[in-house]
Amino acid sequence: MAVVPGPPAPHCAGRLSVLHDITLIPHLVRMYVRTRMEYRGAMFLAWLSQGFSYAAMYATIALIIARFDNLGGWVWADMALLLAFHLLAYSLGASLSFTQFRDIEEKVRLGTFDAVLIKPVGPWTFLVFSGINIGYGGHIILATALMTWSLTQVEVAWSPVVVVYFLASLVSAAMLTAALMTMIGTTALVWVRSRHLFSIFFGFWELARYPLNIFPAPLQLLMVTFAPLGFLAFVPVAVILGKPVPILADWAPVASLVAGPVFGLLAMAHWRWCLRNYQGAGG
Repeated sequence: MAVVPGPPAPHCAGRLSVLHDITLIPHLVRMYVRTRMEYRGAMFLAWLSQGFSYAAMYATIALIIARFDNLGGWVWADMALLLAFHLLAYSLGASLSFTQFRDIEEKVRLGTFDAVLIKPVGPWTFLVFSGINIGYGGHIILATALMTWSLTQVEVAWSPVVVVYFLASLVSAAMLTAALMTMIGTTALVWVRSRHLFSIFFGFWELARYPLNIFPAPLQLLMVTFAPLGFLAFVPVAVILGKPVPILADWAPVASLVAGPVFGLLAMAHWRWCLRNYQGAGG
């Protein structure tokens, strides 16, 4: 008598689904990159213009520090490391989240998000890796160059532990960026509108490129709690440079490492909740 195999157990099906999504990621990325490289001249010009824009902004900050010697106790070499860390962490995180989740509002409004849900790959995997933004290449090049220079100028007691902390905190900051943008964009599945929340995010993002200690105490508290962009650059760089961190004090090293994973888990839970409550274009 032939034995007909039953359906896989739920936990096995879940593992198979994850493995299936992982195997598709290189194909999704390859297709998107090939599409963007069809207009490589425009892409490189965009990189160049973005680089000049940030360079001009950083030059302005450098001139201010040259006039007043420091900014909240941070000299230009310190600030250069802060700016480079801020831009690099943001670019890495935003390349996996900004345009992808900013456009969810439009997909929901037009009803095209429903098509994402029926693709043979997880909707999060498809959104993130079919639209991975290589337009941040200019940001990454500029940030890496500025960081390389600044690390030769600042006084840091380097050790294996400090090096691991530096890299881990950079990954955590990138995760924080991606998590916050994911939560903001995913809100459109329930509210339909979410782009105004990105304006709020970038308001705090602008502040995050400056030392936290130059702001009043209520804003400092806000930047490490409800709007946690203080962890994007200031907290980890202050720890590396041995500078005091307001509010967090001795907890700053641990807090900067766990901020990314914690908000990543929150983003995961928020994404699932919004998907469960998504009602489609017809309401």
